[in-house]
Amino acid sequence: MLGLGIALLIGMVGASLWLVQKNDSYSHEIVDLRRTRAAILDLLTTIQDAETGQRGYLLTRREEYLAPYSDAAETLADKRARLVAAIQNKPAYAAKLPGLQAALIAKLNEIGRTIDLVNAGRTDEAIDIVRADSGLIYMREIRQTLDYFQDITDDRLRTIVSEQLNAAYNLRWVTIGGAIAIVAVVGGALFLIAKYVGELMRSREEVDSLNRGLEERVNERTRDLIRANQEIQRFAYIVTHDLRAPLVNIMGFLSEFEASLKPIERYVLADGATLQDSEIKEARLAVEEDLPEAIGFIRSSTRKMDQLINAILKISRDGRRKLQAEKVDLKELLATAAASVQHQVSAVDGEIDVNVQPFTVISDRISLDQILGNLFDNAVKYQMKGRPLQLSARILPQGRGLVRVDICDNGRGIAEDDLERVFEVFRRAGDQDQQGEGIGLAHVRSLIRNLGGDITVTSELGKGSTFQLTLPTDLRKITRGNEI
Repeated sequence: MLGLGIALLIGMVGASLWLVQKNDSYSHEIVDLRRTRAAILDLLTTIQDAETGQRGYLLTRREEYLAPYSDAAETLADKRARLVAAIQNKPAYAAKLPGLQAALIAKLNEIGRTIDLVNAGRTDEAIDIVRADSGLIYMREIRQTLDYFQDITDDRLRTIVSEQLNAAYNLRWVTIGGAIAIVAVVGGALFLIAKYVGELMRSREEVDSLNRGLEERVNERTRDLIRANQEIQRFAYIVTHDLRAPLVNIMGFLSEFEASLKPIERYVLADGATLQDSEIKEARLAVEEDLPEAIGFIRSSTRKMDQLINAILKISRDGRRKLQAEKVDLKELLATAAASVQHQVSAVDGEIDVNVQPFTVISDRISLDQILGNLFDNAVKYQMKGRPLQLSARILPQGRGLVRVDICDNGRGIAEDDLERVFEVFRRAGDQDQQGEGIGLAHVRSLIRNLGGDITVTSELGKGSTFQLTLPTDLRKITRGNEI
């Protein structure tokens, strides 16, 4: 079957080459015939122009009528030579070529003679020559011969065009037959080869995809681990530093508490003994001032430690909460966050602009709601006194499965040195005239990073801040990657 198919294919290729060669030959002959036809029409037009110029000059005696004749007289020889070169080797034309040559010469001489007579003032003789009809006879013979040449040319053109169309038609079917033969003979072999190659390529692509994905995930996990380790170290330092401060206070005031108990102990255990006035005064001072002061500072320090521990627990609980991926309209969440602070913004003649296009992501609604609510609350909390608050939000698709949400305000702003500090736990920047433990933005960054995103800020003191949230449009891809 393979040998038969190859033989059939070779035969069809040979037939195709023969038909292509024949079609090429037809094309060359068509070009030659069109060149011949153009030469015929060009010569006929030229001799007619010469005759027109003659008649006009005989009737009007005006020089401008000689222009067609003059042009024809200058170009007729070249055009006649072009026609002769096109038809002299073709038997169908050769028999009438000498007669055409003689008629052309005679007609041109007749025209020239009449014009010379008119120029010599012998117009009547020139008109007699025209009336003798010799020029008419020459012109009729020229037209008849050239019409004959044109008919032969047109007939041959029609024949060649028809044959060329037939050749193209046959070539098309030969090509179709060859294609069918190729498909029929090689199809079986190609099917098996393609099947095995396809399976091999799919296996290779799967391996390459797994390798690329593994390498990317390893790099991503490495970056996450480095960042997490740095944050843990920074968090551990901050926690130990901030928890140690109230503990040192407690220890110091316990020592003062212990020192204050000694005069009280002497007073209580005197057992009827006479005490000096200074000892009595010292005991009363300890009861009335020293002990209440120490107890107050110890209570304040323990309250501070409790606040810090609760903040740590809050961040820890958010990190352990199972994320629920669902469709969330960011425009709707922004509108909800804006509504929660609308009355506070209106109270200072401010405005909130969340006129954005709807944009749907698949993420954790609770986390996003907490993030946006915290940022809007911060904008209200740290507004510039005496200036109406302007608060706005923008949604900016970033491509490659990411979207950015910008929260802008015209508040008091953040110093350049504090742009990263504000995201650290228990750290606050600027004037501390608002209550808080310094965990708000640290909480926001923890939440957004749990969603696979990040938060940055650009700000200028006295002019305002812009918080930029970047998060994936599909949380499921992030959670699946974390499970691998």
